[in-house]
Amino acid sequence: MEITLRVDGQERRLVVDTRTSLLDALRERLGITSPKKGCDHGQCGACTVLLGGRRALSCLALAVAYEDAEIVTAAGLAEGGDLHPMQRSFIDHDALQCGYCTPGQIVSAVGMLAEAEAGWPSAVSADPDADEVVLDDAEIAERMSGNLCRCGAYVNIRPAIAEVARR
Repeated sequence: MEITLRVDGQERRLVVDTRTSLLDALRERLGITSPKKGCDHGQCGACTVLLGGRRALSCLALAVAYEDAEIVTAAGLAEGGDLHPMQRSFIDHDALQCGYCTPGQIVSAVGMLAEAEAGWPSAVSADPDADEVVLDDAEIAERMSGNLCRCGAYVNIRPAIAEVARR
């Protein structure tokens, strides 16, 4: 099936089998390697992308279902040669070790901040009806719990996210 994917601001046409995951279409067909194939079962978050501004696991999404959707990868967060504030914060806080999960962590953090700004509560939100979400350490940890780091860099990941949230 021929489809058009809008990835990181560019329209890309490709022919895919209807069973092709969005992750495989991005990596193998379009050469966009920032989303990583970690578990291929939606358990690790290494493949996280933004679909229409919301976090999604690209290994669980079929490429044909996202024709003409706005897809943003970690590579597409930077604008005009300048790193996204979350990318810069991860570097400043040394919030990575091997780096394999880092693109998914960063994209997920950007999506998570948008969710918090919209007032979406989490399982640990003190008041689910509050107009504002307070992004303390427990709130960040809960909201990022779908993104695993095998190296255990969480001690630096949470402060990196918190710094951007305070801005």
